[in-house]
Amino acid sequence: MTTKAEADAAPVILWFRRDLRLADNPALNHAVATGRPVIPVYILDGAGDGRARGEASLWWLDKSLRALSAALSERGAPLVLRRGDSEGQIRRLISETGADTVFMNRLFEPYAWARDRDIAHALTDDGVECRGFNGSLMSPPGSVLTGAGGPYKVFTPFKNALLARAEPPPHTTGPRSIATVSGLDSDDIDAWGLHPRRPDWLGGFDWTPGEAAAVEALHAFTGGPLKTYSVGRDHPAEVGGSRLSAHLHWGELHPWRVIQAVRKAADEGRAPPAEADKFIAEIAWREFSAHLLHAFPQITDRAFRPEYDAFPWLDDNAGFTAWTRGLTGYPIVDAGMRQLWATGWMHNRVRMIVASFLVKDLLIDWRRGEAWFWDTLVDADLANNVQNWQWVAGSGADASPFFRIFNPTAQGERFDRSGDYVRRWVPELKALPPKWIHAPWAAPSEVLRDARVRLGHDYPRPIVDHAQARDRALAALKAIANSKYDD
Repeated sequence: MTTKAEADAAPVILWFRRDLRLADNPALNHAVATGRPVIPVYILDGAGDGRARGEASLWWLDKSLRALSAALSERGAPLVLRRGDSEGQIRRLISETGADTVFMNRLFEPYAWARDRDIAHALTDDGVECRGFNGSLMSPPGSVLTGAGGPYKVFTPFKNALLARAEPPPHTTGPRSIATVSGLDSDDIDAWGLHPRRPDWLGGFDWTPGEAAAVEALHAFTGGPLKTYSVGRDHPAEVGGSRLSAHLHWGELHPWRVIQAVRKAADEGRAPPAEADKFIAEIAWREFSAHLLHAFPQITDRAFRPEYDAFPWLDDNAGFTAWTRGLTGYPIVDAGMRQLWATGWMHNRVRMIVASFLVKDLLIDWRRGEAWFWDTLVDADLANNVQNWQWVAGSGADASPFFRIFNPTAQGERFDRSGDYVRRWVPELKALPPKWIHAPWAAPSEVLRDARVRLGHDYPRPIVDHAQARDRALAALKAIANSKYDD
């Protein structure tokens, strides 16, 4: 039997996942507060959160873990890296060290939630205490419910309830020093091969992952783009957004810290209150997505609105390939897809445009687009990804109706009026005047000649006619509506 003195001296395990920071980290704070040695560990589990991590996500994870490891080492507790089954690796650490408590910040995605629950139950049965905290959301799923006690399915009332009920935790900066257990085996992160090399299509990523970089990005946003966020966020040639999505996903910033910084900027007159409110609504949408996925786990691969599972999607592999490569013949779509491939990120307005084009112009299943984004986005987040694709497809909760079909030419002319965004990412069109850059097929032959653009050679002709594609999409929508009533 373990004596009280032995239990008091036993180390505790701090299991990092998507909370790769020291500040505002409840699991870290509670682990250190025990006064016992803390063993920080990250486990690279092939099962991940239920699906294999995308290549771009792994690139970010590699850099973020290196930053976290350096910060922990400065405080005396190097990060232990282990690879394999999560429960098996935790049990291995318990066997090696005599640890009797595991601290973690909870993951709320369906697979991860179930896995963590099973691990906690199994360890508890063996006398190991497991303590979980909310370190990723403003409020954990199940805490913001309708008057009837169910989950919200409409965003605005959810947002209002969330902002009225949720309270920010006290801000903590993280410990200056952490006692730990020395001599533990740790994998070499280089051996994990998280940065793909054949092909090294991530070589041009211009990001700095890690907590320090996240704080800098937050300061840059509140000191600049926040002032005109509601307008700037729609214009892809400008730096009008926050660029915080990957930092939030990997837990390098707590969402409450972001909200408090934004509110402080408004209170100090550095940004209009309306702009702060607009951005906070976007954080609330992230929260809405997480709460929805937790309540309705089937939406990862099924439509939230069941009738859309009968939608007559096309098996258009050529169209899908053209879309992924940025060769659709629609410049704003191609610019977005090339930006995604080159940087692991895409402007939010353009994400909606390219998604609408895939789902509605090409009639390709939203799940194929969601899977492509999952693989190529550094900020790939299961709840956000699924919810946003279903929003565009009209099949999600509080979604944009399917019959709202973006005209890619009109969207380009409205939000990239000068064509600067297209010129950056589709350089073969850079000499076209603004009047024609979003519709090169309509340009006079002499304009194309002067710009050295040969349609079908230097740049493709449109792979679909948008007007005809729109009619086809509406006919498909009508077909599933009729079948619903026939049932």
